Amino acid sequence: MSKKLSFKLKLLMLLPFCLLLVAGAFAQGIAVRGKVTGNGGEALPGVTIVLKGSTVGTTSDVEGNYSLSLPSATGTLVFSYIGYVSQEVAINNRTTINVTLVMDAKAMEEVVVVGYGTVKKSDVTGAVASVSSEELSAYPAQGTVQALQGRAAGVQIQANNGAPGASFKVRIRGGTSINASSDPIYVVDGFVGGALPPPEDIESLEVLKDASATAIYGSRGANGVIMITTKRGKTGKPRININSSVSSQNEINRLDLLNADQFRDYIKEARPTFDLGTANANTDWQDLIFQKGGIQNHQLSFSGGGENVNYYISGNYYDQKGVILNSGYKRFSVTSNIDIKASEKLKVGLNLFAQRASQQQAYTQEGSGGLTPGVISAAFKFEPDQPIIDPTTGRFTVARLNDPQDNPYAVATQLENESLNDRIQGNFFGEYDILKGLKFRTTIGATTNSGRAGYFAPTTLNVGRTVGGEATVSGSKSTLLLNENYLTYTRDFGQSSNFSVMGGYSYQTSSSENWGGTGQSFITNAGSYWNLGGSSVWQSPSSGLTEWQLGSYYGRANLSLLDRYLFTATIRRDGSSNFSKNHKWATFPSGAFAWKMMSEPFMQGISAISQWKWRVSYGLTGNQAIAPYQTLARFSNVYSVIDGLAVNAVRPTVVANNDLTWETTAQLDIGTDISFLDNRLNFIVDYYRSVTRDLLFSVQLPQYSGYPNQLQNIGSVENKGFEFTLNSRNLVGEFQWSSDINFSRNRNKVLKLPGGNELQYSAAPGHLVGLGNTHILREGYPVGTIFGWIYDGVYQEGDEFLPGGGFERMAGGEKFRDINGKRDAQGKLTGEPDGVLNSDDRTIIGNPHPKFIWGFNNDFRYKGFDLNIFFQGSQGNDILSYTLMELNLLSGINNATTDALKRWTPTNTDTDIPKAASGRTRRVSTRWVMDGSYARLKNVALGYNLPETVVNSLKMSKLRVYVSAQNIWTITKYKGYDPEVNYMSEGATNSNRNLGLDYGSYPNAKSYTVGINIGF
Repeated sequence: MSKKLSFKLKLLMLLPFCLLLVAGAFAQGIAVRGKVTGNGGEALPGVTIVLKGSTVGTTSDVEGNYSLSLPSATGTLVFSYIGYVSQEVAINNRTTINVTLVMDAKAMEEVVVVGYGTVKKSDVTGAVASVSSEELSAYPAQGTVQALQGRAAGVQIQANNGAPGASFKVRIRGGTSINASSDPIYVVDGFVGGALPPPEDIESLEVLKDASATAIYGSRGANGVIMITTKRGKTGKPRININSSVSSQNEINRLDLLNADQFRDYIKEARPTFDLGTANANTDWQDLIFQKGGIQNHQLSFSGGGENVNYYISGNYYDQKGVILNSGYKRFSVTSNIDIKASEKLKVGLNLFAQRASQQQAYTQEGSGGLTPGVISAAFKFEPDQPIIDPTTGRFTVARLNDPQDNPYAVATQLENESLNDRIQGNFFGEYDILKGLKFRTTIGATTNSGRAGYFAPTTLNVGRTVGGEATVSGSKSTLLLNENYLTYTRDFGQSSNFSVMGGYSYQTSSSENWGGTGQSFITNAGSYWNLGGSSVWQSPSSGLTEWQLGSYYGRANLSLLDRYLFTATIRRDGSSNFSKNHKWATFPSGAFAWKMMSEPFMQGISAISQWKWRVSYGLTGNQAIAPYQTLARFSNVYSVIDGLAVNAVRPTVVANNDLTWETTAQLDIGTDISFLDNRLNFIVDYYRSVTRDLLFSVQLPQYSGYPNQLQNIGSVENKGFEFTLNSRNLVGEFQWSSDINFSRNRNKVLKLPGGNELQYSAAPGHLVGLGNTHILREGYPVGTIFGWIYDGVYQEGDEFLPGGGFERMAGGEKFRDINGKRDAQGKLTGEPDGVLNSDDRTIIGNPHPKFIWGFNNDFRYKGFDLNIFFQGSQGNDILSYTLMELNLLSGINNATTDALKRWTPTNTDTDIPKAASGRTRRVSTRWVMDGSYARLKNVALGYNLPETVVNSLKMSKLRVYVSAQNIWTITKYKGYDPEVNYMSEGATNSNRNLGLDYGSYPNAKSYTVGINIGF
């Protein structure tokens, strides 16, 4: 063998060892750790640290500490944090690298999301409120809307009731309509009308309030816009986060009701001839229907990304057991976002969302055999001397004094009322850079919502017994499709001047289906509502289909001159199938100007002021929130019998209106943003006035027309007010304290009604027959004004009794004030008492709108500990309590509160509570109108982040444990269950007119929570 060949063989034999040595050299990485602080010495949590040119990275913990394993002792680390200048630091074989980030000279430059784009916060010309992910996920919330309550100025959020899964009413700067919906629109990752993700999956939320911000959404912007951006993957190693909490709940309050002995004494006094029988129980019905509730809330997310692909996947499970028997809500959802950089010019992405929600509830239901009372109202009213089971019949006891209604325990345990809802949503986007500064974006989204509801009243209940059991099943399916296409061009002119323009086209279509059936008289209760075929009495089935389309052209231009003068102009032209052929299209423009006064030379010497900007905007927005086909002549089914045969036909019921068009809201906004002491104190103040004209109003037609009413454009409503927001970083050292305060004052007023005539209407529970009109719409007063008599206590022996049909004229009877009655020659009321009580003596007795609403949030941090204290409240709103009206009427038809022990008797005359007397007429009066103001400790949470050494030893990046409590302290004068009530306020027609009402409302709950946040 030659020497040359021998050398080659030896070299080949050594090659594997050389490769191992090289691999070993590369495998010898380095662990780098350190702390990131701000230029004020404060620790910076959440700083992103990435090895430049790679996907290796991490984030700093709550104390600013970080730890990172690197493949090499060379390279560069990039430190980035919102509001601070990014910094690149060479590793140079160091294992400890501490970094101080310098606050950006323009610390307000974080980006906020607006319609069809983003804008630097300092360049915002409209009224926009931002809410962070941390605020939204501060405590276990049923959904995003509940988590938003009290977090933003000008945004009023009320639960329609406290039941698990209940909806919320959201008003941004007041209700702009009377009959049409005043709900804002939700835009989720660019999808208009998109499904709301859980709070834990939201990165940021912006509330667009003035016309400058909302006019880009044209016909749907009058009620404000809530922009939601979900979390997305970030470049770096894969991250796994687990957020888990468990809560215990109980009802927030109970009413003090009469016990059995007190009740029997009261009934004997009110109805001395009534035979109460021998029932001798002493049942606390509230105690029977309430239970220990609870919440489980769990989230698991995976995120990460590389140079070209980022991803975020999250699953959330929320399970709430209500504080009332057989009430609950479950929600499971999956959120998935993927972003792909397909080339230097093309970006594409896909957002997917899927959710299943189920709800179990025990509310008031109308059955053919009679009224099944709601569980809560029944617990108030039902006779406490009765047991659960009648020992004579072996059946559930029923009411003796009033209609034969079931007892509350029977309703809670026997009635079935359940719903299931599935939602799937997908939104694809593509963005292409055509030229420098010019890009095109297109989105195609679809969401489908399928639901099913089932109701069954078995024969164990009175309402079911009379008809042999009653079952109803209904279903629905809706599909929403949206395509957006728009171009954006930006150009920088230098000298801190730039220009951008955006224009595009949108097309949206919706299809909604519904169907249902009802059956009665079943052989057995075992089939529940799943056996309609087993009923021998079938009711008429129902089905329907509703479709609409909306096409839009829109554009916006932004101009910034010398970083001082900011101009924004927007315009949108919408065409809707909901309106008549004469008015299908409308145009909605807006303009705004902002002056960054702090950038002026004359302000440069004032070091205490960091930022000062003035804003003014004016524009038109619309409201097309009415059901389709309202402009068309419509027919209804008619059933009759001819020659002994059943026949069906149709008859006209609605007359066409070829001139129906949008409600239009004109809004002026004047605001200022001021920051002091290096942005440690930030003030935002706004004044606004909006007038909505061409109100979509249901006008009563003359009887000779043959039609009851017609939807017309008549009338106008005004909203005006102030908003104030303060964000402060009070302490920034080792002990940190930051505060957020928001305050909102809105005044709602009806400016014009059809013919200038006032309109009275009833907003009372259906079974309160004879109560009459309870509310009034009158020019110069708010929508939803309460209308009735002024209560003046009780008559005493020797008093002069005012005459009036149906009014009490006896000692101990209710006394009302005579305020009106005399009329002039033209028949108009003069406002002078006439000595007679009648309907003319009614007046405005309550305003359900608060004088102001507020929220106050405080965050404290010290080393690994964090403390959050959040208050929220409402001041100056009135509540009309039908609950207390029923209980304390003292006419001997149901139980009463312990106020009945103070009732008038010949030996107890110093009281304003009338005597017990049967036959008393229910009247809306100041006796039932109460101050609904409250201040509530919404959340208090104490958390602890385990030290970095412990977390690293567990192979984690984060480990936080916390305890919290919600709704544990409330200050209020309201005598009902809970001042946060909103009875009869669901649905577009009722949403603005029926305000401040309470009747057997499901109370909010107190919660005590323990949780854990884990990161890998």
